[in-house]
Amino acid sequence: MELVTIDDIRAAAERIKPVAVRTPLVSMGEVWVKPESLQRVGSFKIRGAYNAVAALRPDGVVTHSSGNHGQALAYAAKQFGVPCVVVVPEGTPEIKAAAIKGHGAELVVVPPEQRIVAALKLAEERELTMVPPYDHLAVIAGQGTIGLEIVADLPDVEVVMVPVSGGGLASGIAAAVKALKPDVTVLGVEPELAADAAESLAAGRLVSWEPARTFRTIADGLRAELSELTFAHLREHLDGIVTVSEDEIRHAMGHLARSARLVAEPSGAVTTAAYLSGRVPEGRTVLVLSGGNVNPDLFRQVL
Repeated sequence: MELVTIDDIRAAAERIKPVAVRTPLVSMGEVWVKPESLQRVGSFKIRGAYNAVAALRPDGVVTHSSGNHGQALAYAAKQFGVPCVVVVPEGTPEIKAAAIKGHGAELVVVPPEQRIVAALKLAEERELTMVPPYDHLAVIAGQGTIGLEIVADLPDVEVVMVPVSGGGLASGIAAAVKALKPDVTVLGVEPELAADAAESLAAGRLVSWEPARTFRTIADGLRAELSELTFAHLREHLDGIVTVSEDEIRHAMGHLARSARLVAEPSGAVTTAAYLSGRVPEGRTVLVLSGGNVNPDLFRQVL
């Protein structure tokens, strides 16, 4: 199976320069946080979505998303002047749904188990190009640009922690970091209530968790399953996966706000949750904060 290369990731870095914020490394005690929440769509997803649209130059796009990828693709499509349709599952946070519509995309809401089928059907019916949230080489390469920045800004980094959902972010970052610094430990983090990636890697094959299981977690952005493509990347490059509890995620959201003045949605806070739990190797560590599109009521609760 073809995997993303460091040259693919470097090419993506050039393509996304017009829209991607080169996020800093923010010191938080003895670790550094990479706050992708500072991107103009509130998450890292702009990197992969924009790279895919810039590379493919489609006449129109469609995707399925828990929210952040949908926002990013809607934004990218608007920049290129093409229509965009985003299929989201019932229960998607209103802040994410409103942002998708705010960028001019059509929003389609379906039951969680129908989102992929519905997006594929729309792609066929309307002759739109499918840009999936993670199962695409151009998307993975775009997310990998985060790894380039981490190594450039902290050349002696020893540990990188990355949230895992469908695996596009972890695939891209791990591919970049391992190409540049093979000895760096790259670990994924996912909720205990959506730990299909950890189970898949332990089993050596893809293990499916139905939406009824993964939708129990507060981390709405980490409910997707790995694809064959992302699974292949993680098997090649990732050193392991740490899982965290719901209480640990909530605590980490509050800690990031108080200690680093950073807003994190639950999905973005899992790496900090892993660090605070003590289940992280010692060394110069970067925690990737993947997004900050949190429901205001939930944020008030955790604070």
